[in-house]
Amino acid sequence: MRSTPIIVLDIETTGLSAYASNITEIAAIKVVNEKEIDSFHTLVNPQEPIPPFITHLTGITNEMVQSAPPIQDVLLPLKKFLGNNPIIAHNASFDYNFISHNLYKHHGEELTNPKLCTAKLARRVHGELPSKRLGALCEFYGITNKRAHRAMGDTKATVELYYRLLAELEEHDISSPEDIIHFEHMTRARAEELLQKNSTTKK
Repeated sequence: MRSTPIIVLDIETTGLSAYASNITEIAAIKVVNEKEIDSFHTLVNPQEPIPPFITHLTGITNEMVQSAPPIQDVLLPLKKFLGNNPIIAHNASFDYNFISHNLYKHHGEELTNPKLCTAKLARRVHGELPSKRLGALCEFYGITNKRAHRAMGDTKATVELYYRLLAELEEHDISSPEDIIHFEHMTRARAEELLQKNSTTKK
């Protein structure tokens, strides 16, 4: 998995629904062997007022996005950047659904990249932790995120988080893309059983 190019991605939005809310910021980093080889970052004009509580959380104001491109102008360059590479994100379905919905809505195209969720992986690897939020996991692993709740800050933090989780999975002989995706979709009980079994076998 380390030699496979991956795209780590994060978005900021005006709300939680891909159908009723809009994107305000997108950041993506292409990584191979833990090294950043390319990046994509832009603010996005959501073409609607940003709710005050979102501005308070992210720091993104209406003035900041006023001259930013609308999502329809961002999507095709983003899709080209993504290529066919796996997309990794924290709570990946959220980011994936927003981009996929808008890509189809504005351009009639599908997003078909495989996706992997660091939140789901963390639930399988560290089910004992009370919170699997990105901030809580950064604190657990000692990852510094100076720009939390901004797309590029969270993307960089997710890169570090992914490789911390990958290192732990490799210790249990779970390392191929297929094995990791399969592990992500296991029940928590089955995942814990597999980790314990692999630990016992290695001893």
